[in-house]
Amino acid sequence: MPADRPAAARLVVGFDLDMTLIDTVPGFGSVLRALGAELGVDFPVEEMTARLGPPLDLLLEPYLPAEAIPAAGDRFRALYPDHAIVSVPLLEGAREALHAVRRRGGRTIVVTGKFPENARLHLDHLGLEVDHLEGWVWGVGKADVMRREGASIYVGDHVHDVEGALAADVLSVSVLTGGCTREELLDAGTHVVLESLTQFPAWLDGHLAER
Repeated sequence: MPADRPAAARLVVGFDLDMTLIDTVPGFGSVLRALGAELGVDFPVEEMTARLGPPLDLLLEPYLPAEAIPAAGDRFRALYPDHAIVSVPLLEGAREALHAVRRRGGRTIVVTGKFPENARLHLDHLGLEVDHLEGWVWGVGKADVMRREGASIYVGDHVHDVEGALAADVLSVSVLTGGCTREELLDAGTHVVLESLTQFPAWLDGHLAER
């Protein structure tokens, strides 16, 4: 690491958004119900929100004709602000996890598959301040963002978050607040599994002390 590199740039931590920082289930379900009412489709909402993480198009794929999915996705994103912002809370420990990075002079970035304008609405509504937000990137596609931003740690809840971290050659930290099990995350190659972000500040302190 160059000697003249600012100390603050030595720590950049990326976070996924849905089911890592925020509990998207109630809002996502509400949008699905509104979309289903418009389309005349009875989406299995509980099943579809049990393992949030993949892009919306893949979630809609089993229930709509292929040619209808792009327009349905656009309509979902248009409905989202009115149905899914106010009802979505922070997950426990999320704010403290971001603060833990800042206390160490680091930068926080959010790298998410969510439509960026809707992701920003969540951050603003909940008063979450981050240094950079990147939306509409998923799985290994997150790696380019992490490399560009100089991240050394990426925190997520899904096996595809692990894939992105490993593709970027950064430390993968997984939390069990999403739909993936400890075994699934470990099998995907994650380096660390935490029960929730409440454990992240203590883990970060220990990790940096060891480094």
